[in-house]
Amino acid sequence: MTLTDPARLTADLIRCPSVTPEEGGALVLLEQVLSSAGFDCTRVDRGGVANLFARWGAKGHPRTFGFNGHTDVVPVGDEAAWSVPPFGAVERDGMLYGRGATDMKSGVAAFVAAAVDFVRDTPPDGAVILAITGDEEGEATDGTVALLDWMEANGERMAACLVGEPTCPDRMGEMIKIGRRGSLTAWFTVTGVQGHSAYPHRAKNPLPAMARLMDRLASHELDRGTEHFDPSTLAIVTIDTGNPATNVIPAQARAAVNIRFNDLHSGASLTEWLQAEADAVAEAFEVAIEMKVKVSGESFLTPPGPLSDLVSAAVEAETGIRPVLSTSGGTSDARFVKDHCPVVEFGLVGRTMHQVDERVEIAQIHQLKAIYSRLLSDYFA
Repeated sequence: MTLTDPARLTADLIRCPSVTPEEGGALVLLEQVLSSAGFDCTRVDRGGVANLFARWGAKGHPRTFGFNGHTDVVPVGDEAAWSVPPFGAVERDGMLYGRGATDMKSGVAAFVAAAVDFVRDTPPDGAVILAITGDEEGEATDGTVALLDWMEANGERMAACLVGEPTCPDRMGEMIKIGRRGSLTAWFTVTGVQGHSAYPHRAKNPLPAMARLMDRLASHELDRGTEHFDPSTLAIVTIDTGNPATNVIPAQARAAVNIRFNDLHSGASLTEWLQAEADAVAEAFEVAIEMKVKVSGESFLTPPGPLSDLVSAAVEAETGIRPVLSTSGGTSDARFVKDHCPVVEFGLVGRTMHQVDERVEIAQIHQLKAIYSRLLSDYFA
């Protein structure tokens, strides 16, 4: 019986130039593969974003395992810096090169190949759902969120879900993500009064106020971490006045900070703290400070238990490594899935994602398929 080759499928997906928000042919290809394998497929496009929902088995079955992933990729950057065509899927020395090779067309190919072969060879008493988006690297408002909204409206439900993002820092099998920190960005505009630098008393300089505010924020210890999370962090990411003249005190200064926060905080509690700090500095320096906040995701945790145990056992059986349970890194679409069902993340080594000459070890793609296949087999056993 012919097995579905995840490395070949990865190469076919890499050849689809699916830079966010372009579909690039990737979801069309996957729909063909899955439909041919007996999956009911529905395109769930919203806001100019392409998404694919696929289910094998009975709708609403209480034993429904889901996979989530994305086929969109970040831009290639300076194409001249690449040693191979970014969408050429070139094989060299056991590696497969191309934008999306690691993040995360290999992960999608591995769980698609595993699901196709599993339902064909050992049809389970249950259902398998694949929720694949084309909008993870962008704003992510019409990607996995659109899929989950559509599922809710149509009575589709996953009992558990695995997101196939790269999770291993250096060695295949070493890490599972059981949660993620939240992410908040705040933009500040300090407005004073423009004037001549020789007569500062006639102006109201916004820069000392901005410097004080940024120092207060950066010097503040948010926390010292929790049982499953590292300490929260705040990074000043830009300070700007746009003032080329040395004899002019500017009227405005702008800055932004990004906070990655653990389960001791929420977007609302951090926004309240930031506003209080801004108000205190504004009053002290007699300037106006305007703040705008965007919360990209709240922190979440899937407590260690049946799902993480199931994934850990499959990983250890195929790699010989017992993975650590981590909440490190940035955000992922698991932050949306966690409102639908228990979710964990496991995928390849992600060292080259978003880099020039992004590449994946071909043997690891096959290994990842084996892990996902074992996971399905164990879940439905």
